[in-house]
Amino acid sequence: MPFEVRYHCQRCTACCRWPGQVKVGEAEISSMAAYLGMTEWEFVQEFTQVRPQRDGLSLINRENGECIFLEGRDCRVQAAKPVQCQGFPNTWNFPGWREVCEARPELVGGVGKGGGN
Repeated sequence: MPFEVRYHCQRCTACCRWPGQVKVGEAEISSMAAYLGMTEWEFVQEFTQVRPQRDGLSLINRENGECIFLEGRDCRVQAAKPVQCQGFPNTWNFPGWREVCEARPELVGGVGKGGGN
């Protein structure tokens, strides 16, 4: 069985500083709104925008491209952050991410049939 590389986030916030869209759905909006102690409507009005393709919502960015929830090297909604954020860099990444991201690689898998660790 082949090995797979999985990366473990070190919370360097490089992905939070990279300009782009953080797509959010209803469940994520509900979770973040509850975490921040606000209604979903208030959350949508204050922290989201219609995506350029007009096919849903994304979080707004600051003028410099950073995520609106980045506070220094911390995420204001860490406990309720969007699935897209949770998946970086394993389920998605951007060109050049290895040069700026401190995530640590780990080999996983490699156990064949009949033997096991």
